[in-house]
This record gives sequence, structure tokens and C-alpha cells, in this order.
Amino acid sequence: MAKIGLFFGSNTGKTRKVAKSIKKRFDDETMSDALNVNRVSAEDFAQYQFLILGTPTFGDGELPGLSSDCENESWEEFLPKIEGLDFSGKTVALFGLGDQVGYPENYLDALGELYFFFKDRGAKIVGSWPTDGYEFESSEAVVDGKFVGLALDLDNQSGKTDERVAAWLAQIAPEFGLSL
Repeated sequence: MAKIGLFFGSNTGKTRKVAKSIKKRFDDETMSDALNVNRVSAEDFAQYQFLILGTPTFGDGELPGLSSDCENESWEEFLPKIEGLDFSGKTVALFGLGDQVGYPENYLDALGELYFFFKDRGAKIVGSWPTDGYEFESSEAVVDGKFVGLALDLDNQSGKTDERVAAWLAQIAPEFGLSL
């Protein structure tokens, strides 16, 4: 089994694309394949000590799922399946995708929802990210002046994605026992 579980929710495929780009940097012993949460069980998810989780933000700041007009189930339906699990002793890093121009009033709110879900269940959350270089009005994903995970905007800043992913992975590497 791989050391790090890599999971995402997605509807358009952009979050999947970022997750796959993260996976490409690591071998199968280090990191699992990038798996959509609509294809895994709570047991599959819970077996990892280290998790990297990705989500887009939909509509008015919602997690992806059927109520936000996704074609398939996603985080909205998966989180209730794991809400009784204890994540104490687990290390979690988060990344989120959003559109800061089209939705500046709730940029990356779904990332904030994931953060509070796992933090409330005892997870150690790593990988906060600076808000510099982004233009938005508000975000539930900003805690203590930083994003709670890697912030990506493939709609308006796609040219910065690879650089941001690389810098973020270098930042979280020590917490995951990785060498880059």
C-alpha cells in the first residue's frame, strides 16, 4: 500500500487533472493513484496515515455534489460516510480550485469546508498557503490570514498552477516524510 492517499472530488475534471499532476511526481509506493471520492469506500480512505485531498468550489461556495448540479456524487455525499471516523494522528494537506474573478465573494469556500471537517475530527492540517497574488472579496478557506491549503484558479491564473503545485509540495514534503 502507498504511504499517501490522494483523493479528490470533481465534476469538470480540473481537480482530477491537478491531482494526477501531483501523482506523476511520485512512485506507487509513495502515493496512491489519484482517486475520485465517488469511487472509494470509507475503509479505503481511512487506511492512510497521510492524505492529500482536493476539491473545487461550486456555485455559492458549495462542495461538489448532487445538490450543486454535479453529474455524479462527490464530497457532499462522501463526507457523511466518514463523519464518524477519528482522524487524530493523521496528516492532511488540502488543495482547492476556484474562480476568484467570477465568484470573488466565496472563493474556495469548499476548501474551507474540507478543512473544518477534518480539523474537527482531529486531523493535523498542513500546507497553508499565502493569499498574496489573489484577488477576491472573501473566503471561508482563509484562516489566520492564509488559505488552509493550496489555492488554484485554473480559470484566471492557469499559468501559475505548475509553479504553485511544486512550491506547495516542497512545503509539505517534510510533514509527509517526502524527498523531492
